[in-house]
Amino acid sequence: MRHTIDVERALLERVVSDATGELEREVVDLDHLCVTCALREDVLPTVLRLAGEGRWDSVLLQLPSSALADPLCDALARDAVLRRTLRVHAVLAATDGRTTADDLLGDDLLRERGWGTSPGDHRGVGEALAALVEAADVVLAPDAAPVGRRLLRTLAAPGAVVLGSAADLDVAAVVRAPHHDHRARFDWTRADRRVPLPVLPPQPDAVQERVWRLDLSSDRPFHPARLLADLGRLGSGRHRSRGCFWLPTRTDDVLAWDGAGGQLSIGTVRPWGPIRPFTRIVVTGVGERPAHLVDAFEHLLVTAEELELRGPAWETVEDGLEPWLGPLRRAA
Repeated sequence: MRHTIDVERALLERVVSDATGELEREVVDLDHLCVTCALREDVLPTVLRLAGEGRWDSVLLQLPSSALADPLCDALARDAVLRRTLRVHAVLAATDGRTTADDLLGDDLLRERGWGTSPGDHRGVGEALAALVEAADVVLAPDAAPVGRRLLRTLAAPGAVVLGSAADLDVAAVVRAPHHDHRARFDWTRADRRVPLPVLPPQPDAVQERVWRLDLSSDRPFHPARLLADLGRLGSGRHRSRGCFWLPTRTDDVLAWDGAGGQLSIGTVRPWGPIRPFTRIVVTGVGERPAHLVDAFEHLLVTAEELELRGPAWETVEDGLEPWLGPLRRAA
């Protein structure tokens, strides 16, 4: 079952086929629906209907380029009726191996390549591709150069399989294995948050473009004013960065950091609860590691002297980050 989006006409097309050819084709109007909602409302009933026909054991669902599978997997996990009939075997991500490093770390936008899911889709190619790779059980990257394959293996979940050809895909093994939700890997607010990331194995001397990873962490928060003024010192550049942080003006909130290819998204995730707040950003790139990243991270952090002023000094009506993090939940 393949879904494609015509952004200009606001249409979602579904095509169902098997070895005998095309079985059905239907178009859904997206004028008043978000793409995620439209996919969920079209995909799940259709898959359930196909399963009820008893003709097939498995369905390969091809989502529109750059669309994440997470919302569908979540919907299946929550619905007891669907779970009695349907099970997610695996999530696969596919990329052009010849341009993997540039796609993941470059600054192209989805809309520049015609891959956006809506007129307001301002995501970068790197942001979308990294999210797909990090959530996948299997990553296909035909004709990928050694540095591209290594970058994918570094970003992919530890248990994921990275393949250089679709011919290497063991379909029988895929449909036997259960899907793993890899998002917990990036939940650094758990009790085991201090466990370091796996060490990157040595690279052969023949690999000239090295893949590097930098793990930046502190118990201190970012300074709101310096974050607003100098965020680009850490967030911009040809690298993938992901993590969480906190602010002395928002001590209750886990704040997300998600960047790729110079584009950066920040947002509020949930309360810290009983976990003591901390800041951790993991940066991954190719080639020579930028020398300024450690200093840029330290510059954004509140100093020990500033942290001692916690309390009335940080109580304010606004901290300047409301457009991205929402209004403060307390006022002076």
